[in-house]
Amino acid sequence: MPKLAKTGPGNFGKRLAELRKAAGFTQQQLADEIGVSRRVIAYYETEAENPPATFLVDLAHALGLSADELLGLKASSTRKAKAQLTTRLERRLRQIERLDPKPKQQILAFIDTVLAAEELKKAAGQ
Repeated sequence: MPKLAKTGPGNFGKRLAELRKAAGFTQQQLADEIGVSRRVIAYYETEAENPPATFLVDLAHALGLSADELLGLKASSTRKAKAQLTTRLERRLRQIERLDPKPKQQILAFIDTVLAAEELKKAAGQ
């Protein structure tokens, strides 16, 4: 993840977009994570310079950052971004665990298929 310089509020949108991408989120995924529409994320990445405090808290939590890091007052750390990706995966796994048996089996079969395909690609390349 790039270390962002301390910059003014006029660069909030650009910083948000960089941090979102570094955390591995699409606009839609981040919107889903914090309970807003994709258009809200797009708006704050391009138009708005002064997001509301409650929005900052939700964004910081979803991205695994402090509000100071999100605002560019403090450099963000790569380690936190990696931890956030792990947390995101764990959250998805907990959601899968709560599913009924049939959709859970379908998801696991899909994962097995993807993993097997990746192993075949690696074997073919060696």
